[in-house]
Amino acid sequence: MQPVENFAPRVLAWFDEHGRKSLPWQENKTPYRVWISEIMLQQTQVTTVIPYYRKFMASFPTVEALANAEQDDVLAHWSGLGYYARARNMHKAAKMLVDELDSEFPKTVEGVCELSGIGRSTAAAILSISRGVQAAILDGNVKRVLARFHAVPVWPGEKKTEYAMWNLAESYMPSERCGDYTQAMMDLGATLCTRSKPQCLICPLESDCQGRLTEDPTQFPIRKPKKAAKPVKSIQLLILMNQQGQLLLEKRPQTGIWGGLWSLPELASEESVVLHIEQRFATQVSSVTLLSSFRHTFSHYHLDISPSQIQISDMQLVMEGDKYQWFDQQDALKVGLPAPVRSLLEKIR
Repeated sequence: MQPVENFAPRVLAWFDEHGRKSLPWQENKTPYRVWISEIMLQQTQVTTVIPYYRKFMASFPTVEALANAEQDDVLAHWSGLGYYARARNMHKAAKMLVDELDSEFPKTVEGVCELSGIGRSTAAAILSISRGVQAAILDGNVKRVLARFHAVPVWPGEKKTEYAMWNLAESYMPSERCGDYTQAMMDLGATLCTRSKPQCLICPLESDCQGRLTEDPTQFPIRKPKKAAKPVKSIQLLILMNQQGQLLLEKRPQTGIWGGLWSLPELASEESVVLHIEQRFATQVSSVTLLSSFRHTFSHYHLDISPSQIQISDMQLVMEGDKYQWFDQQDALKVGLPAPVRSLLEKIR
C-alpha cells in the first residue's frame, strides 16, 4: 500500500466546502470538550450523541465538575447511550486529571493514552482537533476510507494489516491544519464513504480510489470473519412494588453487564418468582403479574427478558446495605438505568 500524492489537500478542500463545522463540540474546542465528544461518539451516531452531549456539558462543564460528581449522576447522564464502561472510565480519567495532573490535559498521545478508557486513535483525535497536534487517527471511518481507497484485500483488524494502515494514516497526515484534516477524514467516512451506498461520484478521492475501480467498492474493507451465532441467555426481571407505589432497584457491581447502574432485581429464568422473593427478601407476595417478554441484544449475545410486576404485602424488606433502595417511580427514571430497564419502567408507569 503506497501513499498517493495530494491526498490531504483534496480531503481538506472537500472539507472546506462540505465538512461539518457546527457540531456542538466544534465550538470552543478545548481538550476536555473534544474528549467527551470522542468518547460519546464511539459506537454511537452523531445525531444520537448531540442531545446527550449538550446535557452532559451543561451539568459537567469542566473536568473538575466531572471529577467531583457522583458516579450515579454521571451514569444517569449516560443512560441510553450504552457501553457504560465508557462513562465509568471517563469519570475515573477525570479524577486522574484533577488529582494527579492538576487538571492539565497531557500534551502527547502517549500521555493521553495513560488516562482510563483512551486508546491511540482517540488520543490523537483529541490532540489534533483541540491543539493542532500532528497525530494521525485510525477510527472506524478512517479505516473504511483507507481500506477502500487502497482496496486492502484482507480484514483491517488483522494485526499486520492494521500496522500497515497506521503507517498509511501517518503518511497522509499533513503538517498544517491537523485538526481540520482529522475532522475531514471522519466526515468523509461518515457522510460519503459509507458502508453501503457510498457516494463515489462526488468523493474528492474518486479518481485514485482502487475500490472504486472494482465492480463493488462496498466489498472493502473486507469483513471480519464470521463468528458462530450469538448465544442466547434468559433472565427474569422483578418489578417489586410496595404499598406506597414505590419500586425496588438494585445497584449492580462495577464490573460486568450494566456495571455501576441501578437495575431491577433479577433471577434465573427457571426459578419460582414467589418463592425467590419470599426467601430472598423475607416478605409476603400479594400478587404477580407477568408482563410481555422481550429480547435485548448485546455485542456478544442475546438476552431474553421476562419481566414480572410484583406487589408485596409489607413495606420493609431484609436488604443488604446500600445494594437495594426504594424509589418513587418518577425518581427511578432520573438515575442511571440500563436502556431495556428504563424502557420497561416507562411503559408500566
